Amino acid sequence: MMQRRLFVQATAGAAALGALAPYAAFAQALDQVKILYGFPAGSSGDTVARRVGEKLAGSAYTKNVAVVDNKPGAGGRIALELLKGSPADGSVIALAQVSALANYPYIYSKLGYTVQDFAPISIGAVMQHGLAVGPMVPANVQNVKDFLAWAKANPKDASYGSPGAGSTPHFLGALLGINSGVELKHVPYRGSVPGVTDVVGGQIAAMVTPHGDFIANAKAGKLRILATSGPKRSPYMPDVPTFAEQGFPELTTEEWFGFLAPAKTPASVLAAANAAITAALKEKTVTDSLAIVGLIPRASSMQEMAASIAAESKHWGPLIKKIGFTAES
Repeated sequence: MMQRRLFVQATAGAAALGALAPYAAFAQALDQVKILYGFPAGSSGDTVARRVGEKLAGSAYTKNVAVVDNKPGAGGRIALELLKGSPADGSVIALAQVSALANYPYIYSKLGYTVQDFAPISIGAVMQHGLAVGPMVPANVQNVKDFLAWAKANPKDASYGSPGAGSTPHFLGALLGINSGVELKHVPYRGSVPGVTDVVGGQIAAMVTPHGDFIANAKAGKLRILATSGPKRSPYMPDVPTFAEQGFPELTTEEWFGFLAPAKTPASVLAAANAAITAALKEKTVTDSLAIVGLIPRASSMQEMAASIAAESKHWGPLIKKIGFTAES
């Protein structure tokens, strides 16, 4: 029932916005736009916010380059709570992962926002997640089954990090443990960067996070990527098999970062923002920058973004119940 209500409300609102999109020409360009992002600078999503923000200058949406304001912590919730209370004039938007909108309602009984508090603007980029291990794990561990065998034999060291409790990477690691019968201790971080640093430094065994955050250290030989989560191999890591290829099809998922505004932002402003972001995502300098961190640029309509949030909510609800995680657990 919750998922259906979410879908109806989100798509109905977006459809109304889409119907008004032709009036975007009447929106007056803002002097300055701020993009809130709920994770540290240097992470893959931060690259989306900064590269797109740079290209918004001179558009019908804003006259100047957008400023990125990192608000790390609480799995991205801090940024969204700030967005909820921001002026509904387009001057403050946020870049958020879909799980913060689709999954968190199942996790937090006192979540500081609902999906109805926001207006979708556009999806920005799609990512796969990856499982990587560092020097704590022996070099002969080369795939997921090897890692599970090692974890079972070394329960005190059998840990994995994620960018935050309740994040999709957290749940991927939890499902891997539940479905294999191997206990894996979850270590939540404030974003990907500190967790990857600890994997490389040997403080924890493994990390599940957007696979692009592993690229530089993998090339330097400081960690080994054992699997990626997409329906097919990542174009940036064609030699790394997917979870499904290794016998774990239930871990197949892709996640996106998308742009949001406060719910009562005028339709003309939302349409201008959508057009500017869509144009930015076609710029070669943007696509090249996203490739470096393993992200695939993907713009969308406001309606498509709302429908995707509803679909992800329907998919993850039963899985989160299976995992049994709540903010109070």
